[in-house]
Amino acid sequence: MTTPNEPNKLGISGSIAKAFQQSAITPLLAILGLLLGLFAVIITPKEEEPQIDVTFADVFIPYPGATPTEVENQVTLPAERIISQIKGIDTLYSFSQPDGALIIAIFDVGIPRDEAVVNLYNQLYSNRDKFNHAAGIGEPLIKPRGIDDVPIVGLTLWSKDPNITAEQLTLVASGLETELKRIPGTREIYSQGGHEMVLNVRIDPVKMSSFGVTFNDISATLQDNNQLSTLGSLTQFNQEIKLQTGQFLRTLDDVNNLLIKVNQPDATSARSSTPHAVYLSDIADVSLKSDIPKQHVWHVTDKGTYPAVTIAIGKQAGTNAVDIADAVLAKIKAVDNVLIPNNVDVAISRNYGKTAGDKSNTLIFKLIFATSAVVLLVLFTMGVRESAVVGVAIIITLAITLFASWAWGFTLNRISLFALIFSIGILVDDAIVVVENIHRHMAMSDKPISELIPHAVDEVGGPTILATFTVIAALLPMAFVSGLMGPYMSPIPINASMGMIISLLIAFIMTPWLSNKLLKPHKKSHNSANSTASTDIVVEEDNRLTRLFTRIMSPFLIGEHAPKARKGLALGIALLIAFAVALPVMQAVILKMLPFDNKSEFQVMVDMPEGTPVEQTQRVLQDLSQYLTTVKEIEHLQLYAGTHAPMNFNGLVRHYFLRSSQELGEIQVNLVDKKHRDRDSHTIASSVREPLQKIGLRYHANIKIVEVPPGPPVWSPIVAEVYAPNTELRERAANDLLQRFKDTEHVVDMDIYLPAQQQKWQVIIDRNKARLLGVSYASIVDTISTAVDGKDVSYLYQAQLAQPTPIRLQLDEASKVDLKQVLLLRLPTQSGETVPLTELVKVQQQVINAPIIHKNMVPMIMVIADMAGPTGSPLYGMFDMVSQINQQNEQGDSSYPIQQNLVNQPDGLTDVAILWDGEWKITYETFRDMGIAYAVGMIAIYLLVVGQFKSYVVPLVIMAPIPLTIIGVMPGHAILGAQFTAPSMIGMIALAGIIVRNSILLVDFINQQTAAGIPLEQAVIHSGAVRAKPIMLTALAAIIGALFIIDDPIFNGLAISLIFGIFISTILTLVVIPVLYYSVMKNKHIITAK
Repeated sequence: MTTPNEPNKLGISGSIAKAFQQSAITPLLAILGLLLGLFAVIITPKEEEPQIDVTFADVFIPYPGATPTEVENQVTLPAERIISQIKGIDTLYSFSQPDGALIIAIFDVGIPRDEAVVNLYNQLYSNRDKFNHAAGIGEPLIKPRGIDDVPIVGLTLWSKDPNITAEQLTLVASGLETELKRIPGTREIYSQGGHEMVLNVRIDPVKMSSFGVTFNDISATLQDNNQLSTLGSLTQFNQEIKLQTGQFLRTLDDVNNLLIKVNQPDATSARSSTPHAVYLSDIADVSLKSDIPKQHVWHVTDKGTYPAVTIAIGKQAGTNAVDIADAVLAKIKAVDNVLIPNNVDVAISRNYGKTAGDKSNTLIFKLIFATSAVVLLVLFTMGVRESAVVGVAIIITLAITLFASWAWGFTLNRISLFALIFSIGILVDDAIVVVENIHRHMAMSDKPISELIPHAVDEVGGPTILATFTVIAALLPMAFVSGLMGPYMSPIPINASMGMIISLLIAFIMTPWLSNKLLKPHKKSHNSANSTASTDIVVEEDNRLTRLFTRIMSPFLIGEHAPKARKGLALGIALLIAFAVALPVMQAVILKMLPFDNKSEFQVMVDMPEGTPVEQTQRVLQDLSQYLTTVKEIEHLQLYAGTHAPMNFNGLVRHYFLRSSQELGEIQVNLVDKKHRDRDSHTIASSVREPLQKIGLRYHANIKIVEVPPGPPVWSPIVAEVYAPNTELRERAANDLLQRFKDTEHVVDMDIYLPAQQQKWQVIIDRNKARLLGVSYASIVDTISTAVDGKDVSYLYQAQLAQPTPIRLQLDEASKVDLKQVLLLRLPTQSGETVPLTELVKVQQQVINAPIIHKNMVPMIMVIADMAGPTGSPLYGMFDMVSQINQQNEQGDSSYPIQQNLVNQPDGLTDVAILWDGEWKITYETFRDMGIAYAVGMIAIYLLVVGQFKSYVVPLVIMAPIPLTIIGVMPGHAILGAQFTAPSMIGMIALAGIIVRNSILLVDFINQQTAAGIPLEQAVIHSGAVRAKPIMLTALAAIIGALFIIDDPIFNGLAISLIFGIFISTILTLVVIPVLYYSVMKNKHIITAK
């Protein structure tokens, strides 16, 4: 900056302005910046959500026949010890269940998927010797999953034609899968609800026994007669001829006409003396159709319920969701009446490409409108030419920032675009301050504009550079927030910080060139007798502001009552801050991680009692759907019985894709477009909870409403992990806690990871008798398994199908109902006779042991819930129960004390302990890290200001308005009835940098004035009068930018923080900072700050 003693010496900002204001390269740089922005808009992929590099790996290790305890000790614990050695493992969950273990490895956010998977494979397979494979422990099956595994398009095939079956829809879906996979950029494509076509060989056990046929006879015949072998070749007449023998089974007649056995006549019988041939058709019903399904999918509209199959289409990482979705829909349209029969309809049950495109387009329009509004602000306050300069500067800044965002690796999603809209107000600050100062210098001097610009830029260059880096210092630490929220919100601090650097360069390079070309210089100074009208207006305005600030600030600066007035001002501000801080304590402002979003879907999860057949689950789903079709905002539904809907990000984290038992169901609720409904998705979902749960109560079904979370998902909004030294105490404590959940007001959708006892029949083999008769253990197991569950013994080869059709051998359905009928089946003995299973086995009724759950190798049971009611924040329900448990411990009302942990996982070795998780954990971690980021930002700002002003006291004065922001932020949330969320906190952190900019401008001006010999009191008053205009302009610009995001359900908290925080703190700063600076510096004879 310049001083009166050094009128010709320019600092770095003035030197840059002087170098570029008339350079021919400057417009070329501007054009290059615009082209880079255009390139970024075209090439940057569009997505709805940011890409979070988080990897989940499901490790399945089979151990047939083992109990959960055996699995825990021999499989789970060794596997957990092995996997936990991998660097980057965040959390390990394990489920030790009958016949095997499931271990869920969650890696730290940011570890690349390939690296995580390779490390996991290497670790497990290099430690194969730690598992006793000879005892029956199988090889691990590793299934890595990540955000790219979430399908972006869901297509539901259905038909109003009652003759169209699920089997036919499955064939259509199979053909479409192949065609859709040809679209570049698609990833995994799969169908849900398809009924697999099989060739069913259903055996009549009575006929089979009467003919003396066994399953082994049938299986061997089907396999022996379904072979085609190449024998080689021979040469005849100078030609090589290939030789083949055998043939495949290709038709039902081929299978029906197979000769199974030839029974020799009984020598004692006089009825027949000829052998009797037994064909498969004599003892079995052979049909080509789907097996009795264990899963069903239905499409529901207000017109009816129809069988359906859903096709899920994923996309590859880094591709454009909008383009992929559009290509899929275009392909569907192209193959209509070709691969899709004219009586089959296609419902779009998911289109994240459309929602991403709509969101991107909406936000781009808001970006344009916000930019236009800021330009209009400059137009009305400084003039047309000045507004043109600012407008061009903003456009170039945004263009280069978009390119920088693409180069960093961000996509165009709602977070990155919100970052730009949020940044509009602060990106324009540098240009506004520079243009306003050039405008002021032009009004005060007759010098040529080319001489004025470098000095005008240099005068505000120092504080502008410092202010820019203070904003970056406040924002950038937020990029290092841990957990899922860090990368999810990282476009905001990173894009805003990059934009600030770019806007600073544009202000010093492009703005002087534009000002030199566009601004019209004043002919005379304001001291001339021939002043122009425009100059008179400037002077009159300055005089008015000077008089205004003299009236406001004189009582705090001049007179014997000034010290008391300053103390009163300090006391009043302290009371306002205390009032604002008290609002969350009094629940006038509700604290929540993220507010509810207005989505186009939600889910209804249905858990029937263990052992419920899929037919009953389907019946319950259909009853629930009958009510849902009466809700006018619902467009259509998909019912999933015994299987799951295509997963979303929430389902990925919660592992809904493992919901494949017959007692589990799901309803995918698709809402009409938000433009055509008055209620948001949260209100609709909340309104259907009670009616659906009343219906579910009739069937003893647990009904949970699951909304798509607005940000990174958690296992459940409220999660309590119960630890105890033994299983009995752990289960008792978990059930007691579940009851407490039920008794706590507004806590809903409770569940416990402790299944009810399910009956099983244990078939016990008499080993000694079987061995005496020469009947192998394996043949007994295979016979019972084949009879009850079926066994694919061979394949029917049909050229027109993508895959051969399994030939499934089993008993007919009527015979499978009664186990006694199954046990009448006979097995061959070593003597050639047959023996019924009843002589080799006995049946005992037992119960299935509950799975044993570990978290990080410590046994626990999860109790989960959600929160409804006026707050809607799980934190209040959780802390209500925390308080209840603490009170119970103090009063000694429980037979066992309960230790509660909010952060650290207990070891579960001594007492009952609860670790509270869910939304609380991500809230705690996010606000903790944001608080640390806030503190780091404050320290960085302090050091920057110390370096600039060479004082340890002045920076404290400059940073004093930071606490003033809360006076606007908290009452603003209370007035608008908004929750204080993570975006609200981001707004508060950004305010620290924004508001310090104003203090720097004020203090720097006071220093310039006092260095020129002006008394401190007058300099303090002049600082408010002269700097009020650029400060108010930049404040209004930031407020205008925030106004365009206040209607967003997620980021309205950020907008409220900015609008109210900037409004209140800016007004107070114009008075408080000069007065505080005067109080600190009035007794000093030498002003140390530059």
